[in-house]
Amino acid sequence: MADSVELKGACICGAVRYTIDALPLVVAACHCTQCRRQSGAAYSVNLVVRASTMQIEGALASWEDRNTASGAPLAREFCGVCGSPIRSLPSASPKVIALKAGTLDDPFPFAPAIHIWTRSKLPWVKIPDGMPSFEQGPPA
Repeated sequence: MADSVELKGACICGAVRYTIDALPLVVAACHCTQCRRQSGAAYSVNLVVRASTMQIEGALASWEDRNTASGAPLAREFCGVCGSPIRSLPSASPKVIALKAGTLDDPFPFAPAIHIWTRSKLPWVKIPDGMPSFEQGPPA
């Protein structure tokens, strides 16, 4: 593994760009209803990264999601120009960020390693055999 890492990404219009200087702690597919709605897909793929490793250029808009499966509020941040979801900031774990994997310039290496909130999973979504999955959030 390289001594230094630099992951870059952006929103659709380019008004928001970011850099992360560390590999993710985990890549998680979240099946909760709110992430599904925000992503517009069957689930949201998120890189869980330390908040201190992310630098943002441009202005993020924010919406506080209080209707979460865990009951803990979550700030959902997005580009105020094009609306691209960028990251979520969980109030229960303020030292980490859930970054939307699809916003990376190169998302190819970041397949999900776990599936979470599978109790909300759509019945036609198939989780690969042997893939760790949790009906709620992962254990602390």
